[in-house]
Amino acid sequence: MSVPIVSQSAREHHYPCDCCGGDLRFAPGQDQLVCDYCGYAQPIPNAVGRGTARLREIDLASGLAARLPTTELETHRSVKCPNCAAEIAFQGANHASECPFCATPVVVDTGEKRQIKPQGVVPFVLTEAEARKAVGHWLGRLWFAPNGLVQYARRGRKMTGIYAPFWTFDAQTQSRYTGERGDAYYVSRTMRVRVNGKMQNRTTRERRIRWRPASGHVVRAFNDVLVYAARSLPPGYLRALAPWDLSALAPYRPDFLAGFAAEGYTVDLPDGHAQGRAEMARVIASDVRRDIGGDEQRIHTVETAYSDETFKHILLPVWTAAYKYRGKSYRFVVNAQTGQVRGDRPWSVWKIAFAVAMVALVIGGLAFWGNIQQS
Repeated sequence: MSVPIVSQSAREHHYPCDCCGGDLRFAPGQDQLVCDYCGYAQPIPNAVGRGTARLREIDLASGLAARLPTTELETHRSVKCPNCAAEIAFQGANHASECPFCATPVVVDTGEKRQIKPQGVVPFVLTEAEARKAVGHWLGRLWFAPNGLVQYARRGRKMTGIYAPFWTFDAQTQSRYTGERGDAYYVSRTMRVRVNGKMQNRTTRERRIRWRPASGHVVRAFNDVLVYAARSLPPGYLRALAPWDLSALAPYRPDFLAGFAAEGYTVDLPDGHAQGRAEMARVIASDVRRDIGGDEQRIHTVETAYSDETFKHILLPVWTAAYKYRGKSYRFVVNAQTGQVRGDRPWSVWKIAFAVAMVALVIGGLAFWGNIQQS
């Protein structure tokens, strides 16, 4: 069994093949490392049963105050893309590549950064071939996509497997609120309307709201509120890739990253916590509305007390592809756990023009047929 080699200068993990000496990589959907050169496979020790162990949470106050022990930190080498600002940490001996999010050539910096290390990782489930198939299927359903781009994307273009950084936040909350409860009632109202040139009385039912004060408190326990810890992907992309099955989280170990890149977090813990609190506030507001009841609700104040706050830094798997087609970049991202696809929406001017012409032709034909019928 090969033993990982760790470079002390750059904290690089290498897994040499016992048969040919090539680098082993993690095999998506399996609990083993494989060699692309000779086909040798090596099981990952203690990887079976991942997702069943409860990951250790870190005290949030200690993290926000930068009082974490050195065991919670790691040093790695990375590079920031000059185009989209993604920060990529490469595994192995890679020093030059291209940004997986925008296809901009980058060279890995030999400098080191110290960050909070991941506590957990969801290993890749989909292979590159399966991810490429998912992108092709997604593009095939976009009728207005340029045919050339569809063919270009399906031509076996390489995709990059990358682990995206996330924060998760847990908290116990108690919220006191004030507001108003609105109950609907209806009144009859008579009005004069003109019908066929004559004035007539018409009775309608008008909806009105009777408001009365409301107050109370709600309790909510939050578990694993997920916040994307980078800015290279638009928020809409991440929402489209959800949901993630976090029950598949395994304790972090570099074996799962062998052969893949990992995006370093660029949203630090305080900013991530603020986003997590904003997400909690939206859920609490929904709880308050439900507690107020009635047909409509007005919320005036909400005061929330937080306790038992913890966090984790985790990595989630995505396949990415950035294609340059006719001078324009198109980006596609695949949830490597579920196969959900999100990408830049390409449009074909010719297809749109053809569709508009066909609609105009149909409308013109119907109008012509109507004129014939009347004559």
